[in-house]
Amino acid sequence: MADFNTAYKKLVPIEGGYVNNPLDRGKETYKGISRHFHPNWAGWNVINALRREPGFPRNLNNHPQLQEMVLSFFKIEFWNKFSADKIISQAVADELFDTAVNMNYTVAIKFAQSALNLLNKNGKLYADILVDGVMGFNTITAINNFSETPHLLRALNVLQGARYISICENNPTQEEFFRGWLTRAVVQ
Repeated sequence: MADFNTAYKKLVPIEGGYVNNPLDRGKETYKGISRHFHPNWAGWNVINALRREPGFPRNLNNHPQLQEMVLSFFKIEFWNKFSADKIISQAVADELFDTAVNMNYTVAIKFAQSALNLLNKNGKLYADILVDGVMGFNTITAINNFSETPHLLRALNVLQGARYISICENNPTQEEFFRGWLTRAVVQ
């Protein structure tokens, strides 16, 4: 079964550190946690206190309690919400985790459901699954029974990339982030 710590180690370098870009829809973020979308995360209290100390924002990475809060946040708010521990393929779990963090876990699940439906050869390999953004028994079973992991990963990345394009076409200010997003839409 997929391991959270393995996925988290891959995610941390992608998310980076502290950023407060006014064009970012998430506004102020730390390691990918957006104050705008997650204003009640307890880590913001620590960050607010550390902001008054010398060396901000570099000092954030040296605060063990904050680092544990980040890890716990990602496990509870993303990994657990799509039952990633039940996915056999680490690569698929890693991809869904990254997409969940960047786009929302419901979007990641819908991408998996859509990709699996597109890969089932019009229902010849297995029946379509409902694209509802819920990681239920049928979705987990379909992911775990799908034997062509490279195809599933490519389909997930295509859906992810298409969403990034749509975001930028609908809001050109987001083009600033497009190159970075493209690095996420590549099978690792």
